[in-house]
Amino acid sequence: MYDNYIFDLYGTLADIRTNENKAYLWRKLSELYTALGAAYDPRQLRSAFRRLERESTEKLQREAEQAGKEEFLAEPDLTAVFGALFAEKGIPWDRQTARLAAVFFRTLSRQYLKVYDGVEETLARLRSRGKGVYLLSNAQSDFTRPELELMGLAEAFDGILISSEEGCKKPSAAFFRRLLERYHLDPAGCLMVGNDEISDIGGAAGVGMDSLYLHTAISSPLTGRFLPTYCVPDGDWQKVKRILLESA
Repeated sequence: MYDNYIFDLYGTLADIRTNENKAYLWRKLSELYTALGAAYDPRQLRSAFRRLERESTEKLQREAEQAGKEEFLAEPDLTAVFGALFAEKGIPWDRQTARLAAVFFRTLSRQYLKVYDGVEETLARLRSRGKGVYLLSNAQSDFTRPELELMGLAEAFDGILISSEEGCKKPSAAFFRRLLERYHLDPAGCLMVGNDEISDIGGAAGVGMDSLYLHTAISSPLTGRFLPTYCVPDGDWQKVKRILLESA
């Protein structure tokens, strides 16, 4: 029996498809930036974005390593990167303007988003039994917070940790420990539910937590490196629901 259930989001609770490489996306984003005074052509914008994203990640990782956090995996806040694109053209920016660009980017890159059948009922039934339900997601806050609202899941959890808000990501034990410490959870009484063998199953094992793995359309191939406590190889959420409710 578990007291708390911790879920990954994309590929676990919801199916999503995005394409950040399509020319249309970068053309329309360059039009937005140019209209706001930061003139880029699509190729320049894409190159500058990827460079600033890489530099931001490297800076966070370097700072973590200098602080002795060797197992720390850095996750930058891409909204700040969208802001830095204005700064590179000498245009003043604030968080609201950068967030506008981030949401515009995500909206154009997102092709499909849908909650798996059975998810909402399962989360609600777990909470009705007094169980804690938490989200632990490798994601960007200004992409994911609006998408939780779109999917009707924003109020489905007792706590939400998003990697870009915390500056670190799964499978780093630091990310898991922040959830455990913030909500005073005992890992022995928690079950991690995810669709990624390394980030979710390996990460949970690193802090002494049981796990449930479900293989969905966006999962990477299994390597056998980490063994979950439960496994749903066909991604059938009705099987996931049954396991979770029986374990509760």
